[in-house]
Amino acid sequence: MTSSVREWLHLIVRWFHVFAAIMWVGQTYYFTWLDGQFGKLEKTADGTPPALWMFHSGGFYTVEKQKSLRVLAGQVHWFLWEAAMTWLSGMVLMFLVYYFSGGLIDTDVADISQGRGIAIGLGALVLGWIIYDVAVRSALAKSETTFAIFSLVMIAAISWGLLHVFSGRAAYIHVGAMFGMIMAFNVWERILPAQRKMIAAAAAGATFDASLSAQAKLRSKHNTFLAVPVVFLMLSNHFPVATYGNTYSWEILVGLVVIGWAAATLIRRT
Repeated sequence: MTSSVREWLHLIVRWFHVFAAIMWVGQTYYFTWLDGQFGKLEKTADGTPPALWMFHSGGFYTVEKQKSLRVLAGQVHWFLWEAAMTWLSGMVLMFLVYYFSGGLIDTDVADISQGRGIAIGLGALVLGWIIYDVAVRSALAKSETTFAIFSLVMIAAISWGLLHVFSGRAAYIHVGAMFGMIMAFNVWERILPAQRKMIAAAAAGATFDASLSAQAKLRSKHNTFLAVPVVFLMLSNHFPVATYGNTYSWEILVGLVVIGWAAATLIRRT
């Protein structure tokens, strides 16, 4: 493959990845914002279904939150492919930039083979999802503060470990990719299955399990908190002195995550 073809391939995949992420994160924040607004409206509701009025692009829009399905299941629009396309294109980029090139290993950090590095990288992504998923379904998730502290400790440990195995740039990207994988698997492995059960129950006129809605809502909320740190970590590639090339690289990475969480909190409240 010539350098020109390789560059065009990278450019096309990056464009696809960024655009898919814009659509995914945009609709995630939009629906979590809607949910928050309806939560406020429901506290002052007089028995009628609350409605949210909006104005955009020269028109008025109203959205009502329903507790029952008033149309056929096939008429319900699903938001699912944005997450899949973002994750898949991100993994393609991971292979192109790091696994099929020399950007993964820094022999001054750890003198390991490319194959072993790839195995560690993929293993870290899977391990990150497993730790998160188990933690969410455990007693840790009952307290937001406890869960946040646990998450930050695990992020710090994984970041420190990867920075002692990979090049600084690759380590940062793998932490960002781990967040992205958690977000995508939240959608496909937890949110969508719960929604399918809710749709099936509503279509049959049955009452669906309220815990399904609560779990889907919680996972979507977590995705909004992961999205901002992911962007920070991806942009770190362009600022090596300030981030992965710094003496305090892992501390800075953890700091970026905390700043991202704070930013997500402000965004969710606006």
